[in-house]
This record gives sequence, structure tokens and C-alpha cells, in this order.
Amino acid sequence: MTTRERAYAKASNQRFNQFTEMWIVGSPEGLAAMIQAARATGRLVYISAPQLMGGDDTRHRRYLRLRNH
Repeated sequence: MTTRERAYAKASNQRFNQFTEMWIVGSPEGLAAMIQAARATGRLVYISAPQLMGGDDTRHRRYLRLRNH
């Protein structure tokens, strides 16, 4: 592994370790409570618009990106 490859791998790992990305699924009220908690702690970086699960399922899903502390 060259020095350049090692430096790139180290930088990639540092960026990867800064955030947690996840999909959350639940009722709109349940998701709102989780999102409010993430905002209150200052960890919320990005949140997607709500998407219906489809079919007869009334739940929503949202994509979150959170800072790791």
C-alpha cells in the first residue's frame, strides 16, 4: 500500500466514523418524538421527507444522518 493510499484510507475512515446513517420506520407521531430527541441533543445533521411504506401499511419511513459524539 502506498503512502497516498494509506492517507486516503485514513481520511475515509475518519469521515465514516463521524456519522451514523439509518432508516427509521414508524407512525408519524413516533418518528416526530425520535427526531425531536435527535435535534435536542444536537446530533441531527440531515433528515429526509417522510415516505409512506406502501400498501395497507400506514407507517412512514425517514432517512437520518446523525453525528457521533
